[in-house]
Amino acid sequence: MNKFVLTTGSILGILGIIIGAFAAHGLEKLIDTEAQQTFETGVRYQMYHALFLLAVGMMPKITHKAKKQIGILVVLGILFFSGSIYGLATNNLSAFDFKIIGFITPIGGLLLILAWLFFLIKILKMKQD
Repeated sequence: MNKFVLTTGSILGILGIIIGAFAAHGLEKLIDTEAQQTFETGVRYQMYHALFLLAVGMMPKITHKAKKQIGILVVLGILFFSGSIYGLATNNLSAFDFKIIGFITPIGGLLLILAWLFFLIKILKMKQD
């Protein structure tokens, strides 16, 4: 197991629950339905990847180095993807215009795809039992 990856997955999961609850109970009257759905997409992807990191962290045949690389890709991906989505969905609540950093959303998505691809490559390279 890898403590960094498991800790990161746990923190992303905890934050996903907190952010999701905030969206459901604190933002519902402040942003429109479309923005709520957009915000929920960010939460959903954050939670998917929290669970992904927990699974990766518990795989004994994947090296600690590979786990850490996957963890870094996921953290950056979530910060860029979900983080920008959170900002864009709540753009009207802030003085900062998150639309100017909207270009990082697909970069975050690409980083998440790369994390999964790297994971797949590591699995394919494993020796069969």
